[in-house]
Amino acid sequence: MTESLSVTSDGATASNGLDLGVEEELHVVDLTTRELVPRAQEILDQLDPQHFSAELHRSVVETNTPVAGTLDGLRDAIVERRRTAITVAESLGLGLVAAGTVPLVDLESLPVTPTSRYRRMLDDYQLLAREQLICGAQVHVGVPDRDEAVAVAQRVASALPTLLALSTSSPYWMGEDSGYASVRSLVWMRWPTAGDPGALSSAAEFDALVGDLISSGTITDPKMVYFDVRPSAHLPTVELRVTDSSPDVDTVVLLAGLFRGLVLRAQQDHRAGRPHVPTRPPLHRAAMWRAARSGLEGDLLDLPRSPEPVPAAVAVERLVGDLRPQLEELGDWEQVFDLSVRALSRGSSAARQRRAMARRGRISDVVDLVVADTRGGATGIGPEGQTVPGGLFPYARAGDEAFPDGETTPAYAGIVNVLTALGSAGLRRREDARDDEQRQRGITFSVAGEAATRLFPFDLVPRVVPARDWSSLAGGLVQRVRALDLFIRDVYGEREVVRDGIVPEWVIDGSPELRPSGALVAHEGVRAQVAGVDLVRDADGRWCVLEDNLRVPSGIAYAMQNRRLTEAVLPELPEPAGLIPVERTPELLKRALLDAARPAAGDDPRIVVLSQGPDDSAWFEHRMLAEEMGVPVVRSTELFVDGDRVYRLRDGKRHPVDVIYLRMGEDSLVHSPGADGMPLGPNLVTALHADTVVLANALGNGIGDDKAVYAYVPKLIEYYLGEKPLLADVPTYLCGIPEQRAEVLDRLDQLVCKPVDGYGGDRIVIGPHATPEDLAAVRRQIRTAPHRWVAQEVVQLSTAPVFDGHQLTPRHVDLRAFVFTGTESVVAPAALTRVAPAGSMIVNSSRGGGSKDTWLLS
Repeated sequence: MTESLSVTSDGATASNGLDLGVEEELHVVDLTTRELVPRAQEILDQLDPQHFSAELHRSVVETNTPVAGTLDGLRDAIVERRRTAITVAESLGLGLVAAGTVPLVDLESLPVTPTSRYRRMLDDYQLLAREQLICGAQVHVGVPDRDEAVAVAQRVASALPTLLALSTSSPYWMGEDSGYASVRSLVWMRWPTAGDPGALSSAAEFDALVGDLISSGTITDPKMVYFDVRPSAHLPTVELRVTDSSPDVDTVVLLAGLFRGLVLRAQQDHRAGRPHVPTRPPLHRAAMWRAARSGLEGDLLDLPRSPEPVPAAVAVERLVGDLRPQLEELGDWEQVFDLSVRALSRGSSAARQRRAMARRGRISDVVDLVVADTRGGATGIGPEGQTVPGGLFPYARAGDEAFPDGETTPAYAGIVNVLTALGSAGLRRREDARDDEQRQRGITFSVAGEAATRLFPFDLVPRVVPARDWSSLAGGLVQRVRALDLFIRDVYGEREVVRDGIVPEWVIDGSPELRPSGALVAHEGVRAQVAGVDLVRDADGRWCVLEDNLRVPSGIAYAMQNRRLTEAVLPELPEPAGLIPVERTPELLKRALLDAARPAAGDDPRIVVLSQGPDDSAWFEHRMLAEEMGVPVVRSTELFVDGDRVYRLRDGKRHPVDVIYLRMGEDSLVHSPGADGMPLGPNLVTALHADTVVLANALGNGIGDDKAVYAYVPKLIEYYLGEKPLLADVPTYLCGIPEQRAEVLDRLDQLVCKPVDGYGGDRIVIGPHATPEDLAAVRRQIRTAPHRWVAQEVVQLSTAPVFDGHQLTPRHVDLRAFVFTGTESVVAPAALTRVAPAGSMIVNSSRGGGSKDTWLLS
């Protein structure tokens, strides 16, 4: 229902006077629920009322373009209007959809716009008005002479079914597949003034018909005449009204080009006095029904040639071919021909929506598709005038690594260029390809309590760690891991660190991770062959350590696979100078494990990866690392101890084992059965005492992960290495110290509280985000067992862009780096960026977090 169209021309003169304009109706949807919502006015309040207006329903925004003389000018105008409206909508958490319908609708929650005109329409038409939750695109072509405009409207009618078929974008109605390509046209045709107006020969006859309809009380004003094609009620134009709104801007431009060609041909025939033979109304109605039913994927009636159905492609090709003289005269031939070929090869939006539904059976995927396609059409103009299928706009977020001030940082410029060229719709297709790759490669993890495994969450936008940052981090990581390894040896040895007053004894003895098994290592040497260190970057660009992991750090294989997924799914991303390859990671890991072997292993140490098998959350990683290192992955039931040696039993043969890369928790290991059916733990102790086997990492290493010990790591570095710490820590308070506990309890709502043995984000309470009930609960726990809790200052974590299915949006990130230690310590060339879910600062995948490919630069 059009109300306005700008009359400012773009100054083009190639139109033979047949200037163009378009009014688009856009649905408003909530980007979280994907439902149609009555919030159009919130968007319109921030837009120019000359270019944007309300519609019958509060869930629709209408845009109108300035007058354009060329198709390129029209495309520019449509794109600009969409971009402006979408930018406002998305700032409100809303999306705009250029489609005939959207699937998720609650009819009762969608009132009409509260103007006197629309309220009267509701009173008059009742259900008919309430159910008009539909959107169309109206094309205007300038025809100032109203008698000629009526004649033109009569003569173009036979081509309307083909135009409708090209536009079909409304297969779903009220959450169900309607079976039609354009259910919008069925709903629209319920208006008493919709459809074919019948034979009219002059403006006077047209006006008399409109007057009779008003006199009958059926309508109240000329704007309520909804004929398929009509002389506009408010502009000197002929107006096409049969088409669905189209997510793809190119479809709108194609429809405008064809309609202008039809108008020119009708104008020429009228002026030449050529007779006009109208299509019989029942046949015209049948042709319109067939177009609404089938779209481009079925047959159309090839009127006025024949009532016999032909494939839609044939009907489109014939129409374009018939209009070639007029299109050439208008300068539109090549563009319209190319757009028609593209439309036929792509198929209708209705068909694409059904394919989206078929992939996962989720109606929300259909909404995501049309939001992305509409947004993609609002990106810009390509070098040859085509719509760039983008729709990805930078945001401004202080502390963001890519868009700190709304402009793209140089490190991300090449990435953003590629993502913008692909656009929302293109990236959604790449996400489908990513999921297929992950399923094929088995890149999964499991969550406790869930029977099925999940695909490892992976965001398509890489994260860049600049060379200067990574160089300084690498030195600090090696320093930190060396000091922690010496500390663990000391804890299970002479405890000189306590005797010299560096760490209080209660910190060590009170740790849940102090294990008697830690004293079983019968030799001096490395205890943490594989260490993981979690780093965060604050809003000012400073890096600090958040946590250490010297037990069973995971993520190495996922970091490698993230790079391989990026290369497979986004091969066009430009590789920055100095990008460190990840492929040497297994070689470096294996070297550290070989260096760990004891003299009893001889010159060819035998390594195994010990896992709990498919039930382990990181089973994929265990298998991949074993395969890449060329060593077997085993379960406890394949190992046994004979005398003081460990063996692997496979196919009835036993094979010596010298190094066990331990990928299971200590408690699980101790109680797991061996190949002989007896618990493996006690017999394994015998081999450890005999110094014939090495566990990497050693038992009891969890003392190095303790959050209370974390507070002393800077002192440990100075004590054991005689060096100043290269990496910063987060200021930490030990609740076991009365003065510090008092400060923590006073500032609970400002601090992050963690249990000293917490793992994977477990039991963390972030004060500024916690509920009063959460704070009360942690207060009771701290008072009951203060030595089991620490608190830290809140770090304003940096953010990095992720693609959320519609747009680039900021999410908090951390970085897990890995250090392998054999005869020397090396930092792995693969690091894992972990991404927090929206509204959270906890990045663990078990808590809904994701990951990214991490580009470490040298």
